Amino acid sequence: MEIDMSNLGIDSSLPVVVIGAGPVSLAAAARLVERGLPFLVLEAGPVVGDSVRRWRHVRMFSPWRFNIDRSARALLQESGWTPPPQDDLPTGGDLVTQYLEPLAALPQIAPFLRFGARVVSVGREALDKAVTAGREETPFAVEVALADGRRETVRARAVIDASGTWTAPNPMGAGGYPAAGEQQFADRIAYGIPDVKGQDRVRYAGRRVLVVGGGHSAINVLLDLLTLKEAVPETAILWAVRRADPQRLFGGGAAYA
Repeated sequence: MEIDMSNLGIDSSLPVVVIGAGPVSLAAAARLVERGLPFLVLEAGPVVGDSVRRWRHVRMFSPWRFNIDRSARALLQESGWTPPPQDDLPTGGDLVTQYLEPLAALPQIAPFLRFGARVVSVGREALDKAVTAGREETPFAVEVALADGRRETVRARAVIDASGTWTAPNPMGAGGYPAAGEQQFADRIAYGIPDVKGQDRVRYAGRRVLVVGGGHSAINVLLDLLTLKEAVPETAILWAVRRADPQRLFGGGAAYA
């Protein structure tokens, strides 16, 4: 869907603030370049694709053709970039080195990337939540915590939150709350997809491991743990899911009905 930003009633010289510097954020930046709109990308980490790098060992389940934005591809190819084979399945590391890093380095995008800039709040400038009059014509105020401890407020005509969920995982309890003991034993819990066959191997080899959840992340970890168990038979694997029927976890056809 195309968005006509000319009718927002806000100073058109203000940037669109994009939160995060991952695949969705940089695709948004490419779309903003395409439309000739000023923008600023704010990334909490020190590098592009900071969260993706944490699952760089994971092979994605969708090929390159579904992971490269149309506008980003056009910008990259103008610079002489050669796209990877479209039917190959990239790892998270491939996504960073073959796509995100070249995209972030483009002269149309690189000057507008800021690292070590964590967004802590977004509001309307000088308006509290109870004020409605004139709200649509008031710029956004984006409060940013910088790596050196300073705080800064960035004025914006619009905000795109593409920060993702890697640094804000779902708790294990029902209803969106932590399960009993989850916070108490947080040092024993890994969220996302730990590298159980690589750098995290010593933490899991020969241990009794509980995997919680029925999504792609959980199944990826289970497959890696099974490979680890072949090498270290003492490794015990438990899988906890909420669904009564495990067949639906494997997807396909009527499983999604």
